[in-house]
Amino acid sequence: MPATEPTSPRDPQLQAVADALSAPFDPKDVKYKPQMVKNNRALAMAYIDARLIQDRLDQVLGVENWQDRYDILPDGSVMCRLRVNLGGRWVTKADVGSPSEQPDAGDRLKAAFSDGLKRAAVKFGIGRYLYRLPAQWVDYDPVKKQLVQHPQMPAFALPKTAKAAKPAAEPKPAEKVEPPKADAPKPAGSLPADGKELHRRLQSYDAKLAAEKLCVRGALLAHVTQAGVKAGFTANLADWTGPAIPFAVEAVKAFEQTVRGSGNPEPRTAA
Repeated sequence: MPATEPTSPRDPQLQAVADALSAPFDPKDVKYKPQMVKNNRALAMAYIDARLIQDRLDQVLGVENWQDRYDILPDGSVMCRLRVNLGGRWVTKADVGSPSEQPDAGDRLKAAFSDGLKRAAVKFGIGRYLYRLPAQWVDYDPVKKQLVQHPQMPAFALPKTAKAAKPAAEPKPAEKVEPPKADAPKPAGSLPADGKELHRRLQSYDAKLAAEKLCVRGALLAHVTQAGVKAGFTANLADWTGPAIPFAVEAVKAFEQTVRGSGNPEPRTAA
């Protein structure tokens, strides 16, 4: 009987990118529609907007590291080919979106484009957890034809929130993540003013590290995002503020020390 070849361990940086892509969305961004209706009750089906997927791709990979292409098929459905740059290698996954039942032909086609992107993105892990949600019946208004309430999200479908990590936002814990002034030089001269500036700096520094072949593209963004989620911050770096900013500095330092090696000079930070 032939021996089974051992499975090679996955690149931890690529794993970090994959985990960041597949992280749960904020529950307020998840939408629901009735899949089946019985009197005043409906089976709720969760879904996300296509723009939310685009935001996730921008945030984790950078706007220049993903592409989408669409082909309209004879039956009115649309094939989406989603191409992403993972560790310097372009990977393409495709799926077909179905048109809606709207009366306007343009709206039906637009829905097929969005559906195609969503289905292709699921193959990269984005929003895949929504397919594992348990079936839930909720109250339904047959006159307005809409759900009266939203289902309860199970724990695995919830990102950790700042509320769950409330101690990290209090003065003393915040002091622990404040970067020492003596050994945390900041190229821009100061900490980012807000999450949007933080995200811009991290994207730029991520590109620099990738250009130096120290990590795959998106690994730094994924590392900081994952560390923040574990500490109780939102998965959207652009929303970070207050103690989350110096926390990001520490996360960048830790990441760079790892990729450069502990024997190298003191790391610089992107934030």
